[in-house]
Amino acid sequence: MRLKNKVILITGGYTGIGKAISRQCIKEGAKVVVNGLREELGQNLMGELGASNATHHTIDITEKSAPEQLVQKAIDTFGKLDAVVNNAAIVASSNIESTTLDFLERMLAVNTVAPFAIIQAALPHLSKSRGCVVNIGSVNSWSGEPNLLAYSISKGALMTMSRNLGDSLFRENGVRVNQVNPGWVLTEHELINQREQGKDEDWFEKLPAVFAPAKRIFKPEEMSSQKKWPWQ
Repeated sequence: MRLKNKVILITGGYTGIGKAISRQCIKEGAKVVVNGLREELGQNLMGELGASNATHHTIDITEKSAPEQLVQKAIDTFGKLDAVVNNAAIVASSNIESTTLDFLERMLAVNTVAPFAIIQAALPHLSKSRGCVVNIGSVNSWSGEPNLLAYSISKGALMTMSRNLGDSLFRENGVRVNQVNPGWVLTEHELINQREQGKDEDWFEKLPAVFAPAKRIFKPEEMSSQKKWPWQ
């Protein structure tokens, strides 16, 4: 098992891509600390993953104490920390006219600043284990759609941070930092979001090629089952 005895912190792990990553990590031998916002979802996931394999901590990652709490949860429960998966994110539509400063600041706080703070808090432990960070970005990191302006800005900033730290932290601390930029993924939240916008129940089966070059939308499980993740 490729991740045997590794301890991995996963934010935004109660649903979607994060939940799929949590399952896959355990399947490959890891112990996981999973974070999310809804305690009932966390409890349900722990029932599935098992107390010997996983623990959870429900907190908004933008709270000032959240990074230290999450890292300490890993240390207190499993005695070390080998990897961080910064997956938690806000995905919301906005364009140049509708993006208020408050909206943009909140998007950056969750999608960019909080991942930085978590890496910073985890670094002493990742340095000891010569561990790694995987930031979950987006294809929108490259420029993004007009109606995903604030989201694209936040993921572009995350990508620049990943490149910068990927160079500096490996040279100075032996810690690898990479970013995965998925395309459109059919998460639970995306289903709800599109239905609230008035889409048909089968909207994801008839996407224009401009939005789905692969001619389909991806499943969360496909994001977690890559043959060679950056921590290998």
